Amino acid sequence: MRPRLTANLLPSAAMAVLAACGPAATDAPEQTELPPAETAEAEARFAYLTYSGQDPVFEMPLAPDEARNPILAGYYPDPSVVKVGADYYLVNSSFTHYPGIPVFHSQDLITWTQIGNVIDRPGMLDFSGLTVSRGVFAPTIEFHDGRFHVITTCVDCGGNFIVTATDPAGPWSDPVWLPHIGGIDPSIFFDEDGKAYILNNDAPEGEPLYSGHRAVWIREVDPVTFEPLSDAVVAVNGGVDLSAEPAWIEGPHLYKVDGRYFLSAAEGGTGPQHSQVIFTAESPLGPFTPHPDNPVLTQRDLPEDRPNPITSVGHADFTQDADGNWWAVFLGTRPYQGNEYNTGRETFLMPAYWDNGIPRITAPGDVLPYVIDRPDMPVQPEAPLPLTGNFTHTDTFDGDTLPLHWLRVRTQSDDWFRLEDGDLVISAGPVRLGDAGHPTLLGRRQQHTHAEASTEVLFKPEGTLDEAGLAVFQNDAAYYTLGVSRSKDGQEIVRVRRRSGETPERDGALVAEMPVASGTGGPVRLKIVSDGPDLAFYQAAPEGDWQAISLGQDGTMLSTDKAGGFVGTLFGLYAQSADN
Repeated sequence: MRPRLTANLLPSAAMAVLAACGPAATDAPEQTELPPAETAEAEARFAYLTYSGQDPVFEMPLAPDEARNPILAGYYPDPSVVKVGADYYLVNSSFTHYPGIPVFHSQDLITWTQIGNVIDRPGMLDFSGLTVSRGVFAPTIEFHDGRFHVITTCVDCGGNFIVTATDPAGPWSDPVWLPHIGGIDPSIFFDEDGKAYILNNDAPEGEPLYSGHRAVWIREVDPVTFEPLSDAVVAVNGGVDLSAEPAWIEGPHLYKVDGRYFLSAAEGGTGPQHSQVIFTAESPLGPFTPHPDNPVLTQRDLPEDRPNPITSVGHADFTQDADGNWWAVFLGTRPYQGNEYNTGRETFLMPAYWDNGIPRITAPGDVLPYVIDRPDMPVQPEAPLPLTGNFTHTDTFDGDTLPLHWLRVRTQSDDWFRLEDGDLVISAGPVRLGDAGHPTLLGRRQQHTHAEASTEVLFKPEGTLDEAGLAVFQNDAAYYTLGVSRSKDGQEIVRVRRRSGETPERDGALVAEMPVASGTGGPVRLKIVSDGPDLAFYQAAPEGDWQAISLGQDGTMLSTDKAGGFVGTLFGLYAQSADN
């Protein structure tokens, strides 16, 4: 097969002891909507965001020739990789988060540095009105004729498109829309003879035979304009065995090895039944035959109660190193119980070996490891932003722009925040978390099951609906906020709110509140601790001890299993105000 070349956390018990340093919070009943209040536009100043994660699976020591899995921890799903010379470039899905489609670079497949975002300009895509898990699905990155190509889908926001760049860090071209390509998950394959082909997931011919019945289609396109040069044909109908009703064949990639064509695709849906399967053909347009030894990657055949499971693996892409060894990147999840995880689908790496004529990642019964043999390539310096293992990282907002890993929810403009004197300043906007608009929230991914985030904020609320602070946000209907606001009797407070699918209030339900630790008008520190299924919320004066506001809150409502969708949780900074 030819590659497409050419701060330590404290245990929960200790946290509970620390919490005794301050006055008890007022546990609040499920409240009704607070009345609006007149308010002038307010600004929240955030001095930093410190993120810390410590997972037991990352505590295992490494030998010099070993590396950790996942290579990208946290919400980095649907990886695609391309090798250009000695360099590897990788992209991930980003849905309706902006900037979109992060681009990473590595020279050893282990140490990755984000160098850009493909969708980084207002107007490239419009996510208005979309839920968080629509938008950009499953990008593929390729290199051909001196240009990088990223092809993907904007679900409910335009369909399939392709962008190009001479530098993978950007800038990328405006989208070239592909109205002749339906469905989702397109990929492009450039053959040795200069011809190009686009593959995609779409409905099968005729009526679907069962729920999840899809097909992989392929057609030849012009390698420059991407206009179709042939009719589309079905490369895969349903999956490996149509009689078994395989579900959600998707994420196809085409490779050529020793004159034969290999089509690799995910099958089973992006959950515990996920797998990777291989089909072969003598021509890029098929016919394609499923290999009898499928799947080449899965964990669905393992006991559900195994310790520290890696689950839901699939959506793989293959590459080679300089010695001709094969490697696969793919998504997987790390549940803390059952199928519950808050970290989203992550990017893993494994060696692939040829077995009976196909590249294999796991054999039946193989358990995916958290430690792998490092590729035989020079070890690269540590990345400025750690992306796996246990670490503490602080963003101090000293630069002119936000770091590349920071995200917004649908919002593409930047007129509501600025970096000033080492602070992140957010103007409190009337669009609130949970609204299907552009909330004034900036966040970074949760990358550990055991994680915490903290900040210091200066905010002067004028009314009960003015609020600014720290959020743990999964989607519009699944989040917690820890914010500075004002009570109905005029007191400056810190309060915890929760919104779940069962919470009808616009701002969610009030969980707890207490007077602000620093006194009226001063800065206050805020902290959220995520300990698997449990969440804890704290505040402190700038030089004071942490005070617990609420402990033992339900973190499982932020899991993909309960919240739905395809994204992971963000720790975010926000500011919001009453409607104008």
